[in-house]
Amino acid sequence: MSDLLRAPLDADLRPLSALLYQQRILHRVVEEGGEQVVRLAQPADLERAAELMTRWQDGEIELRRTTPSPSATARASSGINLAAYPVTLALIALSMLGFFLVYLSGSVELVGLLTYNPFEWVGGRPAFVEGDGQPWRLITPVFLHFGWTHIVFNSLWCWDLGKRIEGTLGSLNMLGLFLVTAIVSNTAQDWVTGPVLFGGLSGVVYGLLGFAFVAGRLNSRWSPIAPAVPVMLFMVGWLVFCMSGLVDVLGFSVANTAHLSGLLCGAAMGAVFALRYRSSA
Repeated sequence: MSDLLRAPLDADLRPLSALLYQQRILHRVVEEGGEQVVRLAQPADLERAAELMTRWQDGEIELRRTTPSPSATARASSGINLAAYPVTLALIALSMLGFFLVYLSGSVELVGLLTYNPFEWVGGRPAFVEGDGQPWRLITPVFLHFGWTHIVFNSLWCWDLGKRIEGTLGSLNMLGLFLVTAIVSNTAQDWVTGPVLFGGLSGVVYGLLGFAFVAGRLNSRWSPIAPAVPVMLFMVGWLVFCMSGLVDVLGFSVANTAHLSGLLCGAAMGAVFALRYRSSA
Protein backbone atom coordinates (compact mmCIF):
# COMPACT_ATOMS: atom_id res chain seq x y z
CA MET A 1 0.00 0.00 0.00
CA SER A 2 1.07 3.63 -0.61
CA ASP A 3 -0.04 6.83 1.11
CA LEU A 4 -1.29 9.52 -1.25
CA LEU A 5 -2.27 12.29 1.17
CA ARG A 6 -2.43 13.21 4.85
CA ALA A 7 -5.01 15.77 5.86
CA PRO A 8 -6.61 17.16 9.05
CA LEU A 9 -9.54 15.26 10.50
CA ASP A 10 -11.98 18.04 9.58
CA ALA A 11 -10.95 18.08 5.89
CA ASP A 12 -13.64 16.89 3.47
CA LEU A 13 -11.94 14.28 1.31
CA ARG A 14 -15.14 12.88 -0.18
CA PRO A 15 -14.69 14.61 -3.57
CA LEU A 16 -11.16 13.28 -3.89
CA SER A 17 -12.26 9.79 -2.87
CA ALA A 18 -15.09 9.90 -5.41
CA LEU A 19 -12.67 11.00 -8.13
CA LEU A 20 -10.30 8.14 -7.36
CA TYR A 21 -13.14 5.62 -7.40
CA GLN A 22 -14.33 6.99 -10.75
CA GLN A 23 -10.85 6.28 -12.12
CA ARG A 24 -10.93 2.78 -10.61
CA ILE A 25 -8.13 3.52 -8.17
CA LEU A 26 -8.76 1.38 -5.09
CA HIS A 27 -8.04 3.15 -1.83
CA ARG A 28 -9.14 3.74 1.75
CA VAL A 29 -9.41 6.84 3.89
CA VAL A 30 -8.27 5.90 7.39
CA GLU A 31 -7.54 7.74 10.61
CA GLU A 32 -3.92 7.57 11.74
CA GLY A 33 -1.95 9.72 14.14
CA GLY A 34 -4.70 12.33 14.39
CA GLU A 35 -4.94 12.76 10.62
CA GLN A 36 -6.88 11.37 7.67
CA VAL A 37 -4.74 9.25 5.38
CA VAL A 38 -5.64 8.41 1.79
CA ARG A 39 -4.03 5.01 1.30
CA LEU A 40 -3.84 3.37 -2.11
CA ALA A 41 -4.24 -0.39 -2.49
CA GLN A 42 -1.79 -0.58 -5.40
CA PRO A 43 1.53 1.34 -5.26
CA ALA A 44 1.51 1.38 -9.08
CA ASP A 45 -1.46 3.80 -8.95
CA LEU A 46 0.45 6.41 -6.94
CA GLU A 47 1.69 8.52 -9.86
CA ARG A 48 -1.69 8.65 -11.61
CA ALA A 49 -3.52 9.33 -8.34
CA ALA A 50 -1.11 12.16 -7.45
CA GLU A 51 -1.70 13.78 -10.84
CA LEU A 52 -5.48 13.57 -10.39
CA MET A 53 -5.23 15.00 -6.88
CA THR A 54 -3.14 17.93 -8.10
CA ARG A 55 -5.60 18.70 -10.89
CA TRP A 56 -8.49 18.49 -8.43
CA GLN A 57 -6.73 20.81 -5.96
CA ASP A 58 -5.99 23.28 -8.78
CA GLY A 59 -9.65 23.32 -9.83
CA GLU A 60 -9.04 21.65 -13.19
CA ILE A 61 -11.38 18.80 -12.27
CA GLU A 62 -14.82 19.55 -10.91
CA LEU A 63 -17.11 16.83 -9.62
CA ARG A 64 -20.79 17.43 -10.12
CA ARG A 65 -23.69 15.56 -8.68
CA THR A 66 -25.92 13.98 -11.26
CA THR A 67 -29.25 12.25 -10.86
CA PRO A 68 -28.67 8.59 -11.61
CA SER A 69 -30.99 6.66 -13.83
CA PRO A 70 -33.36 4.16 -12.19
CA SER A 71 -31.30 1.26 -13.53
CA ALA A 72 -28.08 2.75 -12.16
CA THR A 73 -29.73 3.32 -8.79
CA ALA A 74 -30.88 -0.27 -8.71
CA ARG A 75 -27.40 -1.53 -9.52
CA ALA A 76 -25.87 0.69 -6.85
CA SER A 77 -28.35 -0.38 -4.19
CA SER A 78 -27.92 -4.06 -4.92
CA GLY A 79 -24.20 -4.12 -5.70
CA ILE A 80 -21.55 -4.91 -3.11
CA ASN A 81 -17.84 -4.42 -3.65
CA LEU A 82 -16.77 -7.88 -2.59
CA ALA A 83 -13.11 -7.03 -3.18
CA ALA A 84 -13.29 -4.74 -0.14
CA TYR A 85 -13.81 -7.70 2.23
CA PRO A 86 -11.24 -10.37 1.32
CA VAL A 87 -10.65 -11.64 4.87
CA THR A 88 -14.35 -11.92 5.71
CA LEU A 89 -15.08 -13.77 2.47
CA ALA A 90 -12.09 -16.06 2.99
CA LEU A 91 -13.33 -17.02 6.47
CA ILE A 92 -16.76 -17.91 5.11
CA ALA A 93 -15.29 -19.84 2.16
CA LEU A 94 -12.93 -21.84 4.40
CA SER A 95 -15.79 -22.58 6.80
CA MET A 96 -17.89 -23.86 3.91
CA LEU A 97 -15.00 -26.09 2.83
CA GLY A 98 -14.68 -27.39 6.38
CA PHE A 99 -18.40 -28.12 6.51
CA PHE A 100 -18.39 -30.03 3.23
CA LEU A 101 -15.29 -31.89 4.37
CA VAL A 102 -17.30 -33.21 7.32
CA TYR A 103 -20.66 -33.51 5.56
CA LEU A 104 -19.63 -35.02 2.21
CA SER A 105 -16.31 -36.76 2.66
CA GLY A 106 -16.83 -38.24 6.11
CA SER A 107 -13.07 -38.82 6.20
CA VAL A 108 -11.85 -39.22 9.77
CA GLU A 109 -8.26 -38.67 8.62
CA LEU A 110 -9.02 -35.35 6.91
CA VAL A 111 -11.17 -34.06 9.77
CA GLY A 112 -8.47 -35.13 12.21
CA LEU A 113 -6.01 -32.82 10.49
CA LEU A 114 -8.07 -29.78 11.49
CA THR A 115 -9.13 -30.58 15.07
CA TYR A 116 -7.46 -28.99 18.09
CA ASN A 117 -6.03 -32.36 19.08
CA PRO A 118 -5.38 -35.16 16.56
CA PHE A 119 -7.41 -38.32 17.02
CA GLU A 120 -8.03 -41.80 15.72
CA TRP A 121 -11.40 -43.54 15.48
CA VAL A 122 -11.30 -46.46 17.91
CA GLY A 123 -14.34 -48.54 18.77
CA GLY A 124 -16.73 -45.99 17.32
CA ARG A 125 -15.28 -43.14 19.36
CA PRO A 126 -12.45 -40.63 18.83
CA ALA A 127 -9.25 -41.39 20.75
CA PHE A 128 -7.26 -38.15 21.13
CA VAL A 129 -3.51 -37.74 21.36
CA GLU A 130 -1.26 -34.72 21.86
CA GLY A 131 -0.76 -32.45 18.83
CA ASP A 132 2.69 -31.13 19.69
CA GLY A 133 4.50 -29.34 16.87
CA GLN A 134 1.30 -28.69 14.90
CA PRO A 135 0.55 -25.00 15.53
CA TRP A 136 -2.14 -24.76 12.86
CA ARG A 137 -4.45 -26.65 15.21
CA LEU A 138 -4.75 -23.52 17.35
CA ILE A 139 -6.83 -22.02 14.50
CA THR A 140 -8.24 -24.69 12.18
CA PRO A 141 -11.06 -25.99 14.44
CA VAL A 142 -13.00 -22.80 13.62
CA PHE A 143 -13.46 -24.05 10.05
CA LEU A 144 -15.11 -27.34 11.08
CA HIS A 145 -18.93 -27.29 11.10
CA PHE A 146 -21.20 -30.21 11.89
CA GLY A 147 -24.62 -29.21 10.58
CA TRP A 148 -26.47 -26.95 8.15
CA THR A 149 -27.80 -24.71 10.90
CA HIS A 150 -24.29 -24.38 12.32
CA ILE A 151 -22.66 -23.25 9.08
CA VAL A 152 -25.52 -20.98 7.95
CA PHE A 153 -25.78 -19.23 11.32
CA ASN A 154 -22.04 -18.61 11.57
CA SER A 155 -21.64 -17.54 7.94
CA LEU A 156 -24.44 -14.96 8.13
CA TRP A 157 -23.11 -13.44 11.34
CA CYS A 158 -19.53 -13.49 10.08
CA TRP A 159 -20.59 -11.62 6.95
CA ASP A 160 -22.71 -9.06 8.80
CA LEU A 161 -20.11 -8.26 11.46
CA GLY A 162 -16.98 -8.95 9.45
CA LYS A 163 -17.74 -6.66 6.53
CA ARG A 164 -18.46 -3.75 8.88
CA ILE A 165 -15.21 -4.21 10.77
CA GLU A 166 -13.07 -4.92 7.72
CA GLY A 167 -14.63 -2.07 5.76
CA THR A 168 -13.86 0.37 8.57
CA LEU A 169 -10.56 -0.82 10.04
CA GLY A 170 -9.06 -2.57 7.02
CA SER A 171 -8.20 -6.16 6.12
CA LEU A 172 -4.99 -6.38 8.14
CA ASN A 173 -6.75 -5.48 11.40
CA MET A 174 -9.59 -7.86 10.53
CA LEU A 175 -7.08 -10.68 9.99
CA GLY A 176 -5.36 -9.93 13.29
CA LEU A 177 -8.69 -9.86 15.11
CA PHE A 178 -9.62 -13.22 13.60
CA LEU A 179 -6.33 -14.88 14.51
CA VAL A 180 -6.38 -13.69 18.12
CA THR A 181 -10.02 -14.58 18.80
CA ALA A 182 -9.65 -17.96 17.07
CA ILE A 183 -6.60 -18.92 19.13
CA VAL A 184 -8.09 -17.66 22.39
CA SER A 185 -11.50 -19.31 21.93
CA ASN A 186 -10.07 -22.66 20.77
CA THR A 187 -7.45 -22.78 23.51
CA ALA A 188 -9.94 -21.84 26.22
CA GLN A 189 -12.37 -24.52 25.06
CA ASP A 190 -9.68 -27.20 25.12
CA TRP A 191 -8.40 -26.00 28.49
CA VAL A 192 -11.86 -26.29 30.09
CA THR A 193 -13.20 -29.46 28.46
CA GLY A 194 -10.01 -31.33 27.65
CA PRO A 195 -9.56 -33.25 24.38
CA VAL A 196 -13.01 -33.40 22.79
CA LEU A 197 -14.27 -32.95 19.26
CA PHE A 198 -15.35 -29.34 18.80
CA GLY A 199 -15.38 -26.82 15.99
CA GLY A 200 -17.09 -23.88 14.40
CA LEU A 201 -16.66 -20.18 13.76
CA SER A 202 -18.94 -19.21 16.65
CA GLY A 203 -16.11 -18.22 18.99
CA VAL A 204 -14.76 -15.85 16.34
CA VAL A 205 -18.28 -14.54 15.61
CA TYR A 206 -18.71 -13.68 19.29
CA GLY A 207 -15.26 -12.09 19.18
CA LEU A 208 -16.36 -9.88 16.27
CA LEU A 209 -19.56 -9.08 18.14
CA GLY A 210 -17.71 -8.01 21.29
CA PHE A 211 -15.18 -5.99 19.30
CA ALA A 212 -17.81 -4.17 17.21
CA PHE A 213 -20.04 -3.39 20.19
CA VAL A 214 -17.28 -2.00 22.44
CA ALA A 215 -15.20 -0.25 19.76
CA GLY A 216 -18.27 1.28 18.15
CA ARG A 217 -19.40 2.82 21.41
CA LEU A 218 -16.05 4.01 22.75
CA ASN A 219 -14.97 5.62 19.47
CA SER A 220 -17.65 7.71 17.78
CA ARG A 221 -15.92 7.47 14.40
CA TRP A 222 -16.53 3.73 14.44
CA SER A 223 -20.16 3.88 15.58
CA PRO A 224 -21.44 2.36 12.28
CA ILE A 225 -19.80 -0.98 13.10
CA ALA A 226 -21.62 -1.36 16.42
CA PRO A 227 -24.54 -3.83 16.39
CA ALA A 228 -27.87 -2.57 17.66
CA VAL A 229 -28.62 -3.14 21.33
CA PRO A 230 -31.44 -5.66 20.58
CA VAL A 231 -29.01 -7.69 18.48
CA MET A 232 -26.46 -7.66 21.28
CA LEU A 233 -29.10 -8.70 23.81
CA PHE A 234 -30.23 -11.56 21.58
CA MET A 235 -26.71 -12.88 21.07
CA VAL A 236 -25.74 -12.60 24.73
CA GLY A 237 -29.11 -14.05 25.73
CA TRP A 238 -28.51 -17.02 23.46
CA LEU A 239 -25.08 -17.47 25.05
CA VAL A 240 -26.58 -17.45 28.55
CA PHE A 241 -29.30 -19.87 27.45
CA CYS A 242 -26.72 -22.29 26.07
CA MET A 243 -24.57 -22.02 29.20
CA SER A 244 -27.59 -22.86 31.35
CA GLY A 245 -27.43 -26.41 30.05
CA LEU A 246 -30.93 -26.43 28.56
CA VAL A 247 -29.62 -27.05 25.04
CA ASP A 248 -27.75 -30.12 26.31
CA VAL A 249 -31.08 -31.55 27.46
CA LEU A 250 -32.37 -31.05 23.90
CA GLY A 251 -29.47 -33.08 22.54
CA PHE A 252 -27.27 -30.25 21.26
CA SER A 253 -23.61 -29.83 22.13
CA VAL A 254 -22.40 -26.22 22.27
CA ALA A 255 -18.84 -24.98 22.82
CA ASN A 256 -19.87 -22.43 25.43
CA THR A 257 -16.34 -21.69 26.62
CA ALA A 258 -15.26 -20.80 23.09
CA HIS A 259 -18.23 -18.44 22.75
CA LEU A 260 -17.68 -16.69 26.08
CA SER A 261 -13.90 -16.40 25.73
CA GLY A 262 -14.30 -15.12 22.16
CA LEU A 263 -16.77 -12.48 23.29
CA LEU A 264 -14.56 -11.28 26.15
CA CYS A 265 -11.43 -11.31 23.99
CA GLY A 266 -13.13 -9.33 21.22
CA ALA A 267 -14.52 -6.81 23.71
CA ALA A 268 -11.08 -6.31 25.26
CA MET A 269 -9.49 -5.77 21.85
CA GLY A 270 -12.30 -3.38 20.92
CA ALA A 271 -11.59 -1.29 24.01
CA VAL A 272 -7.85 -1.20 23.31
CA PHE A 273 -8.32 -0.22 19.66
CA ALA A 274 -10.98 2.39 20.37
CA LEU A 275 -9.14 4.11 23.19
CA ARG A 276 -5.82 4.03 21.39
CA TYR A 277 -7.16 5.65 18.22
CA ARG A 278 -9.46 8.02 20.08
CA SER A 279 -6.58 9.34 22.16
CA SER A 280 -4.49 9.94 19.03
CA ALA A 281 -7.24 11.90 17.24
